[in-house]
Amino acid sequence: MPTPYQTPIGSFTRKSTFFWAAVGATVGLANLWQFPYLASLHGGGLFILLYLGCLLLVTLPIMVTEATIGRYSRHGIVLALDGFVRSAKVSRAWVLAGRFSVIAAFLVLSFTAVFGAIALAYVFFGAMGRFTDVGDAEAGRILSGLVSDPKEYRLFMAWHALFLILVIWVSVQGVVKGLERTLRVVVPGMLLLMLGLFALSAWQGQVNSAVSQILAMHPEDFTFESVRVALFHAFFTLGLGMGVWTIFGAYTAVGTSLKRSLLAVVLIDTLVAILAGMMMFSVAASGGGLLDGERGFGLLFVSLPVTLGQLPASQFVIAAVFLMVVLIVWTTSLALMEPIVGWFREWTGAPRGWSALLVGAVVWFAGLGTLLSFNVWAGERLAGGTLFRWVELVTGGLLIPTVAILVSVFFGWKLTRSLSRRILGEGPGIFLVTWTWVMRLVVPVVVLFIGVQYMVSSLAHLCDSGSDGLWCGQPSVLTEIEGQRLDEPNASVQDAPPPQLPAGGEFDVPKHKSPQEPASDRRAPKKDEILYHSV
Repeated sequence: MPTPYQTPIGSFTRKSTFFWAAVGATVGLANLWQFPYLASLHGGGLFILLYLGCLLLVTLPIMVTEATIGRYSRHGIVLALDGFVRSAKVSRAWVLAGRFSVIAAFLVLSFTAVFGAIALAYVFFGAMGRFTDVGDAEAGRILSGLVSDPKEYRLFMAWHALFLILVIWVSVQGVVKGLERTLRVVVPGMLLLMLGLFALSAWQGQVNSAVSQILAMHPEDFTFESVRVALFHAFFTLGLGMGVWTIFGAYTAVGTSLKRSLLAVVLIDTLVAILAGMMMFSVAASGGGLLDGERGFGLLFVSLPVTLGQLPASQFVIAAVFLMVVLIVWTTSLALMEPIVGWFREWTGAPRGWSALLVGAVVWFAGLGTLLSFNVWAGERLAGGTLFRWVELVTGGLLIPTVAILVSVFFGWKLTRSLSRRILGEGPGIFLVTWTWVMRLVVPVVVLFIGVQYMVSSLAHLCDSGSDGLWCGQPSVLTEIEGQRLDEPNASVQDAPPPQLPAGGEFDVPKHKSPQEPASDRRAPKKDEILYHSV
């Protein structure tokens, strides 16, 4: 006979597992390839303080709501919302928020696995010494050879399949024997490895330079744009709107302090991002390089290996760094897998093992669209965007913001105050009042702004890439500059436009390469083609 806290889709056996699962879900590639760039560009310590404020005001209330939904209902987000809709006797259209969240998790997982495949390949590339004493041009060719060479895409597919096998292998074993055991070992190990690499960077690098870039206050760089950027990063970096927090809430054991755990997770995620930034900038400064203005693919897969390749025992160091990256993407993928598997099991009643295998196979197949968008299908574009670019745009600009808005409006306005208090659980009266009005007024307005800005920015960049969409006017100067930068190897890198948010990265050879070095393969992802919040 199941105990009260056990659910048909599984449950954790220890109270601390929720914390480790939450850390694994929130610490993602955005901490490595986005946050250091943002902090260095928008005021250093001032940006960090602003970012923390955005997390507490916007992100934390949504996280608490999604997690308490799962804990109260002991179901995934679709069935949970269905039950609340019946209790409140409102339109069943509100259940669409749950379905949208599962679709969003599926799409994000499909290309997160592609990024994991690149990181997994880099562990072996680093160990074999392929990045030892190489320059930016050679590192760019290594990345292009893996990702964008249409003759080598089958090798890329093999890395992709291998990474997903690691994800499916854990999921098939169930919530306790698979997910719980793995996260309780891998997440602490990942954090310890990160601390060890930070200590190495502090020993070999120039910590003062990193402190100046990341932690020092630079009010001259702090503008209104910094506020917008902090809101974007706070919303997109913690896995909101994809059902992850609801399923983890449903798995929690009795006595788990949900709100306290989530607050600790938010703070740890920020600390990890700061440590990652300091590690990168201190090592870069010791090698005479600079990472100013670099992010995404260019930072993680070109500049960082080149910089680390100058260190003693570089093969070991590079392999260790990308092992850490693999662990980060692996835990993120495990978290994204759960709401999909949980929904499928509740919908069909299928066993856990078969559900995980089937979901994993469909995710692999969908991920091929992203993988092939970087090579074989790179020339197949709809209104200027590859298949991956449109999946990213729909997910980040439409699905995830829509889910967050619907959930906040539903729980802020449609449920009775007594039911809302029961869902949230015990807490200070000031917390309950603040939560109510933040969910009713602040979250919908802020998330609507983020979603609209994301769509407008993404569509504008499609126009700048040569889109003939109805939303595009005459070709802009930006299009001509981009064309010069990509088509003329000797064009000055300074002619390229500055990165605009909300982007997640670029694949071009970094800005500090010499003008004589060849440009990256044009089939590879360019600015704003890497999902800002994906991992």
